[in-house]
Amino acid sequence: MTYKYKYFIANWKMFGDFSSLKIINSVNNYISKIKLKNNKVIFCVPSTLIGHFSNRLKKSKIFIGAQNCHYLNEYGSHTGSINSKMIKSAGAKYVILGHSENRADGDTDNIINNKIKSAIKNNLVVIFCIGETLKQRKQKLTNKILSLQIDKGLKLVKNLKKIIISYEPIWSIGTGIIPAHKELTETISFIRNKLNKKFKKKHSVKIIYGGSVNAKNVRKLIAIQDISGFLIGGASQSGKKFIDIIKNCYM
Repeated sequence: MTYKYKYFIANWKMFGDFSSLKIINSVNNYISKIKLKNNKVIFCVPSTLIGHFSNRLKKSKIFIGAQNCHYLNEYGSHTGSINSKMIKSAGAKYVILGHSENRADGDTDNIINNKIKSAIKNNLVVIFCIGETLKQRKQKLTNKILSLQIDKGLKLVKNLKKIIISYEPIWSIGTGIIPAHKELTETISFIRNKLNKKFKKKHSVKIIYGGSVNAKNVRKLIAIQDISGFLIGGASQSGKKFIDIIKNCYM
């Protein structure tokens, strides 16, 4: 089966240990059974699990990603930090950058930009998160905030071949609430047009949605034409819930 929705990306955040591999195995068994083609199922796990899971899943249909990396490309005296070169060598193919939780912990647009450039240099695909707060949304600043995040985060990035844009309205994360159809359609269209204008040509860059994605509301989200997949948080920590999201996209 070939589907429109190319990406199902799990963000485990600070969750999981070696025994959690059974969750990923259950998802792999399901997508192998239904013969999911031309789609990517990616689990972005804590750094402690990247190497172990990558080795165990070499023959599977699952890709492993990281949730963050240091902005410096070279090794150095940064206790507790892990750079893109290290997560790549551990087996990661993808990395989430710009997530609102990391922004809240001090990641500025400039730091995120340097992380993105480092990750691309080490041949990682970047899942670049952008999104507005509830206050910014109420003040009708969504497009302005997204435009600034794109301009600053992708500064000196020459092309989008290694970029997936994840629109995650910060006010939606963990609430179970998603934007209305019209609002989300307009926002995704704005992001697409902004990228086309910035890079001076039309791009086939994938734009995915993140923010309280679950098996119930994904039926509403798939009605948005230009959404190419989902960044899934809490629901990805359960094999059944993650599988149900995939099922509900096509049933």
